[in-house]
Amino acid sequence: MKNILIFCGVILLIYVVYRVYQYQTLDDGLDKLIKNGAVILDVRTEKEFETGHIAGSQNISLGTIRVRYIELDPNKTYITVCSHGLRSVKVEHILKEKGFKKVYNGGAWSDLQKSLEQN
Repeated sequence: MKNILIFCGVILLIYVVYRVYQYQTLDDGLDKLIKNGAVILDVRTEKEFETGHIAGSQNISLGTIRVRYIELDPNKTYITVCSHGLRSVKVEHILKEKGFKKVYNGGAWSDLQKSLEQN
């Protein structure tokens, strides 16, 4: 019984952390940035991108970003997205290391898409 309660507590904690993360990421004015010309940078693989993506987004995978970042304009605003939000955080940090100033993590592409459709 104790193990079941611990397991349920862990699941509840994970859910709460995810919802807080989702709320902070998607309600952080990303829709306004996109309306003002921000580029959505999908950092999933090409195959993942082909299965679905936000219309107008650009695809440069995490695996190639250290070489292909030169294709991006450091003066533009970028919102990184991926399948769950982990790779997009990594790319956000990589681009900032390369001198990009306006880079934001958009989390999961599907969550951002839903948020944009609601606005």
